[in-house]
This record gives sequence, C-alpha cells and structure tokens, in this order.
Amino acid sequence: MVYILGGWQSDFAANWQRQGMDIADAFTECVEAGLDATCLDAAEVETGHVGNFTAELFAGQGLLGGFFGLVDPAFNGMPSARHEAACASGSVAILAATAEIEAGRYDLACVVGIEQMRNVPGKIAAQHLGSAAWAGHEFGDADFVWPRVFSDLAEEYDRRHGLNPAHLRRIAEINFANAKRNPNAQTRGYHFSDESFTEDDDANPVVEGRMRKMDCGQVTDGSAVVFLASPARAAAYAAKRGIPLESLARITGWGHRSAPIGYDRKVTDSAGEDFVFPQVHRAVMDARARAQIGEVSQLDAIETHDCFTSSEYMEIDHLGITPPGKSWQAIEDGTIEMGGALPVNPSGGLIGLGHPVGATGVRMLLDGFKQVTDSAGDYQVDGARRIQTLNIGGSTTTTVSFIVERADLETAG
Repeated sequence: MVYILGGWQSDFAANWQRQGMDIADAFTECVEAGLDATCLDAAEVETGHVGNFTAELFAGQGLLGGFFGLVDPAFNGMPSARHEAACASGSVAILAATAEIEAGRYDLACVVGIEQMRNVPGKIAAQHLGSAAWAGHEFGDADFVWPRVFSDLAEEYDRRHGLNPAHLRRIAEINFANAKRNPNAQTRGYHFSDESFTEDDDANPVVEGRMRKMDCGQVTDGSAVVFLASPARAAAYAAKRGIPLESLARITGWGHRSAPIGYDRKVTDSAGEDFVFPQVHRAVMDARARAQIGEVSQLDAIETHDCFTSSEYMEIDHLGITPPGKSWQAIEDGTIEMGGALPVNPSGGLIGLGHPVGATGVRMLLDGFKQVTDSAGDYQVDGARRIQTLNIGGSTTTTVSFIVERADLETAG
C-alpha cells in the first residue's frame, strides 16, 4: 500500500522561455512548491524519480535526476533516476517509486513529471514528439505524426463500428468546458465561437485526416510533483498534523502493459477482438483487480489520456464505461460530463488542461488525490472517493493505470 501525501502542479498556461526560466528553474519551482504544499522538509525525502520524455531534444538536457541536488542541499546524496515512456513517462516514474516503497527500501519518495515544449516552433515540436513512433518505419509522410496516428484510430473505429464525427467534437467541447473551472488549465482563457466544435474549416481547421484543431491536445510547458509514502511514514505524517490516517489518499491498484511500438502491428494483432488496443483494456482491468473493484460503477471519476478526441473515444469503451464500439452512448447520455454518472477529465484533460508530456501521468495522479480529498476546487466531483487514471505512451505502446481512493472508503461502506 502506498499513500499520497499531496503535491503541486504548475500553471500549464505558462511559457517558461518567455518568463526567463529554463527546465532546471521549473524543476526547482515545482519541488519547492510541492514541499511547501505538503509541509515536508527536503531532508525527509529518501528517494527521487523524474518522468520526462524529450528534454534532450527540447532543452538539450539529460540526467534530470541530478536536478534534485539543485533544489536543496539536503538532496545531495539522495538516490534519483529519470524514466522515459513517451506520454506515460510520469506514470512509469510513479511505478518505480511505488515499487521501492513496497519493497521496503524507502518510506518517502518525491516524483516529479516535467516537460518543456513551447521553446521551439510547432513543426519542430511535432518532430521531437514523433520519436515515440517507430522512427523510419511509420508515418514518414505525415507533417504531424500524432494527429495522423489518432486520425487513423478514428478511421479504424469507423471501419469496425461506425463513427460519427460529432461525437469527437463533443468530447472536445466537454473537456474545454471543464478546463474553464481549473485555475491551472492552459486553455482556461480561450474563447470559442458557435463554429469552433463543428466541421468549419476556418473555425476548426483540419490538422491531419480526421483530426481538427479542437480534437488535439495542447503543446505545453508544465510540471507536477507528488510525494508518496509507506503506511508507516503516512501514519507518522498524519499523526504529526493531527489528522486521521484514513483521511489520506492512497494508491490501491495499478496496471502496466506494453505492446509492440508500431501502430499497424497493434491494429492487425487486435483484428477480430473486442478491443482495438487489448493491452489498454488489460491495464485498466489489472488496476481494478488489484484494487478489488468489480464494476466501473464503483468509480466516481476518471482522468484519462485525451491526447486527441479519438483517444478518449477509444478509452471510453476500453475503460468499460460502455460495451466495445459503443462509446457514443456515454457521450450522448451525458455520462462523462460533470454531473454525469461518471465524469471523465474533470480537470479538462490533455485537451483542456494541457499536455506537458512527461508531467501528464504525475498530474493525473495529483488530480486523483485532489478529487478524493475534496481539494479540487471548482472542478471537484461531488462526493468523489475513488478515481481511476489512464495514461498511454505512443500509440498505446505503454499503458499505465492507477486507482486512487480515500483510505476511509472501506469504513464508510
């Protein structure tokens, strides 16, 4: 069992280069703010992990674990490591930290997710991010690799089940609306017209294939941090602050699956199966099994990986919210909206909140913590006590899912 003591997220609307910050400055800001938010001292942290995808390409910087030593002298000598799994880098960093805690090596871990992406032109950013595809083997004809990949996914859904593009537009509209509630959302100040969520080529231009501007997640500078603790360390933390241990959040389940890197291989392998990406579904169900959750109705909200509207469309049925191929049902009946039976991305998700690639998995876990501890502010889901995250890297080459819940859920019945 691993507890979440809290954390911090940067303002995803920030442009670090314009603010005179480099990635090391942003890292320091994140960890210091996280320590303040949780009332922890640097000397109490025993191990550090960093989730990051492409700092070498965007910032010319590797070995990000060494940034801990820049934050506070107490971190000098602390073991640290950086983890890469494309858009799932942050979640893989969390997995590494939880494994250390569960093995009894350490009792308190700091996990940082961070990415700087707005310091290069858009096409260069797209090229850097394209390195999560199979380089030299796929999508060499695409100007923007990932919009093309997830346009192909929309085509695959259309072939297998039929797909109404209005359902994709509605996913975008919901996530942008949710982001308006989030003070850290990149798009909270965006303004839209009546045509923004239509097929209007001026208001919502095509990026690649079926993916239009509003279908796409953001290019974002951002960081997030969480502090994870063993049961003994969490009990000491709660006692020092005079709060019940049962009021803290904890990770009760996790799932981690991988698939071959090539998109076409994945789709070919799943021909005739219920799910386009079976490993995504298996990661989801692994997390629920470990948390002893039998039904999706036992969840109160989901933070999922809407890098594009078609990825969320896929995830709706892979999460079991609807039967395979029936994701449109949860869109039409309002299930996934705030106030619906199972809100999806109350934070705004990658489309509304923003997507600093290496930070996204950590941010999702932090939002899970916020929801179950009633600290999500204006985007709080009423009564939320159990949240699932779903974070994918590449064309679902890596998938990680966590269950976050209040420790007092069992005693509350």
